[in-house]
Amino acid sequence: MATLRPPGCTPAVAAVYVAGAPGPAEAYAGISRLVPARAGGAREQTDMAKTPAKTTRATQTLERAGARYSLHAYDYDPEAPRIGLQAAEALGVDPGRVLKTLMAAVDGRTICLLVASDKEVAMKRVAAAFSGKAAAMLKPADAERLTGYHVGGISPLGQKRPFPTAIDAGSLTEPSAEIHVNGGGRGLQIRLAEGDLVALLSALVVPLT
Repeated sequence: MATLRPPGCTPAVAAVYVAGAPGPAEAYAGISRLVPARAGGAREQTDMAKTPAKTTRATQTLERAGARYSLHAYDYDPEAPRIGLQAAEALGVDPGRVLKTLMAAVDGRTICLLVASDKEVAMKRVAAAFSGKAAAMLKPADAERLTGYHVGGISPLGQKRPFPTAIDAGSLTEPSAEIHVNGGGRGLQIRLAEGDLVALLSALVVPLT
């Protein structure tokens, strides 16, 4: 095994890789066990003129962790049938590069799931990922109550309290690649390195689709 620092990731986040690992789940092994150093945030200036200087619990989490990120605002459509796809289209981003946040429960235990906006989770795989028997999505009202965010603005970062989190392995590419997640408000996305996201959430990286 070799210890590497993925190029492009926040220096505070180092990962352990197996040389020649065939897939994302293997590539991310070890990252979620590491805690980023708190060296002060490093918010990047985005090239989107309409992006506001906005602070949410999600951005505060990133600032405390010293993670590098950028904010991207877009016109949120409350009537859109699939929020993640609408965000990707509005930002001009490949839907596979925008992760949607899903709140679910496995055997009654609340969990958080992240999957590409153009994919759907398989509940049997979700249950298996958390060594459970049955998985189901939370009702919107329950998701809002538990996370402290409104539907359409639920971020995996800065929730009222941390929940066990899993990210779909097929929705990630490599730790240095950038990915979008909800920024903690409707019409707001955060872009950051995949490796930083996995580490900050102490997330499992497993097949969920």
